Amino acid sequence: MLRKSNVLAALIAGFSLFLAAPAGAARLTATESSVLAAVNAARAGYGLGPLVLDRHLERAARSHSADMLRRGYFAHGAFSQRLVSFAVTGPVIGENLAWESGEPNLGQFVVQAWLHSREHRANLLRPGYRRIGIGVSDGTFLGHGGAAIVTADFAGF
Repeated sequence: MLRKSNVLAALIAGFSLFLAAPAGAARLTATESSVLAAVNAARAGYGLGPLVLDRHLERAARSHSADMLRRGYFAHGAFSQRLVSFAVTGPVIGENLAWESGEPNLGQFVVQAWLHSREHRANLLRPGYRRIGIGVSDGTFLGHGGAAIVTADFAGF
């Protein structure tokens, strides 16, 4: 009987942990993870808290990167409308874009580039942002093979 109660307790504990995980949490690719790590390292370097993944922002970012790669353009487009169409909420939203071909450490490279641009730096280091979605699409872009298109969507207050 003791064994059954231990197994039941372990199952209940495991189920409780499963319920505590965010619903629909995104699974990042290795490249997306490197961008997230570099973003949060940069924020920490300025005394800011880390950004957490948001599934709505993630879907929006991935969709935009894929669309830019597929259609061969590089622009924010109808940014606000796009985020609304992915059910992104929050009074303040922002977006950073980047693309690179052949950079082995994409996350560090992209975040350093953003830190050297006034507008991108403001998004990256905005204290009110709490959530992020990152989308990276790889392929041939504007004649460059091995390109990576990066979209980072931010939300907060």
